[in-house]
Amino acid sequence: MHNPKNTKILIIEDDVIIAEYISEILQEEQFKNVEIVNDANTAMSEMKTFVPDIILMDINLSGKNEGITLSKNKNDNAAVIFITGQQDFALMSEAIKTKPYGYLTKPIKKVDLMASISIVIHKNEDQSFQFKDGYDTVNLKYTDIRYFVAEGNYSNIYTTSKKFSIRQSLSTIADQLPSHTFVRAHRSFLVNKNKVERISTKTLEINNVEIPLSRTYAKHFK
Repeated sequence: MHNPKNTKILIIEDDVIIAEYISEILQEEQFKNVEIVNDANTAMSEMKTFVPDIILMDINLSGKNEGITLSKNKNDNAAVIFITGQQDFALMSEAIKTKPYGYLTKPIKKVDLMASISIVIHKNEDQSFQFKDGYDTVNLKYTDIRYFVAEGNYSNIYTTSKKFSIRQSLSTIADQLPSHTFVRAHRSFLVNKNKVERISTKTLEINNVEIPLSRTYAKHFK
């Protein structure tokens, strides 16, 4: 997220007044990409088409804990902040399992809302792999990286849009990345677990590319 104000924020809240109130605060704070949805079906399609960076999610959407189900089906790169009523604490233990970035209790206070959003934006700025490409320093967001392939003294980085070659070994690269997201599939392949579409006994598939899966590393993908 280069300019924090371009962060895409999706508000999923069935109480229209609360949703509008949150949206107005964000617009006053110069956030330009804010969308509101009031039900689960629209939320599902918005997560696919709008692809938000941050989701402000009503935990108790339409009186059910639909917010928790939705957060399990969110788009990969979205950070969820739950919005809860005072009586929703029983649901919180379920919600915490989905690893949200935080939660806000109603009535929502502007200071809490903006603090939660700032935390996500700062965390996301840390979520990138930095390397030299010629004279330039490149910052690749983790969500843009599909996999790394070792090639001699170099490693190739395959992203969602292009390929880079850097003079670093896979082991050196792996040490700089979070091990719960980037995992060895083979001695020559380091993959972003969130990008794996299919797993068979000896291969993985990412974006229609078959990647060898060796027995040593297969346990990481169980």
